[in-house]
Amino acid sequence: MTEKLQIPSLLDCTLRDGSYAINFQFTFEDTRALCKALEDVGVEWIEVGHGVGLCASQRGYGDAAETDVAYMEAAASVLNRANWGVFCIPGIATVEALKEAIDHGIRFVRIGVNSESYREVRPFVELARKHDLLTCVNFMKSYTCSPKDFAWYAKEAEAYGVDLVYLVDSAGGMLPEQVTNYVEAVRARSNSLRLGFHGHNNLGLGVANALRAVELGVEFIDVSLQGLGRSAGNTCSEQFVCALMRKGIDLNIDPIALIDIAERHIRLLQTGGGVDSLDVISGLALFHSSYMGIIEKYALKYRVDPRALIVAVCEIDQANAPEDMVEAQAARLAGAGKHGAWKALYKHYYGKEQQ
Repeated sequence: MTEKLQIPSLLDCTLRDGSYAINFQFTFEDTRALCKALEDVGVEWIEVGHGVGLCASQRGYGDAAETDVAYMEAAASVLNRANWGVFCIPGIATVEALKEAIDHGIRFVRIGVNSESYREVRPFVELARKHDLLTCVNFMKSYTCSPKDFAWYAKEAEAYGVDLVYLVDSAGGMLPEQVTNYVEAVRARSNSLRLGFHGHNNLGLGVANALRAVELGVEFIDVSLQGLGRSAGNTCSEQFVCALMRKGIDLNIDPIALIDIAERHIRLLQTGGGVDSLDVISGLALFHSSYMGIIEKYALKYRVDPRALIVAVCEIDQANAPEDMVEAQAARLAGAGKHGAWKALYKHYYGKEQQ
């Protein structure tokens, strides 16, 4: 019998790590709008602020569009259910800045530090725990030390009172088996320490590594809309939610609604191609893109969302998409009021042959 996997918590870092990709230019209104949209779709943990964390603009790490206070005020003004928080790096951020963040109502803090500098987190951890925040230590560039040494540093952080230690693939070069090695090393040293995973996508393994982390019982997984983030970006929210659904893990987050948020707020900010939502939903539903021309034809004819049509078709047949069946499903969706459009940003799919 397959062991049932623990449902992870998603921490959305679009507004923090994603800000690297747009030169830290998220505005007050961007922050408000995206926080509200994420909360409405069911995301429970949202990180805001400068990509480098508290005090980064003042310390010369890039001038953000807003101050730390403005970002916090924006989040606090719209969020009621979701937990929101900030990132900080000792030596850039100050304990006084964390106190100010606490006064603005943060519910969690993530303290970034290189593993060998773990002692620097102590005053930040003590302050955060005093105010009952979820307190995380992110060991940046975790791969720079061995799994055994990482586990030792994690145990030291646990002794300071942290709630959660993050394995951080800062360069996006870790492989799933390496994620296993690090997590298992921590488990061998401490059964009580909770873990998180922050991945980057430089080798296209952001989702795969995050899935492996979930299989290993890691509780928190960082994601960002469209994978927006530093360098090659982070684990893509939309893809990861769909991948979890393929594994039978339902976060009660509508993937199409999540994709709509990404397309509305994030995709047009990207200078690259972004993540195509038709590809994401095709992966979720196991739909072969050689039939996309038929989907387009009947989505346009009946004015229904092609992504919903893909899901409906694959609930009947994942191997084929005969036109009469596709048209019948399009008509059914239209009759049920499931209206939508073939968006101009969708790419063209060439070829009909399956390979």
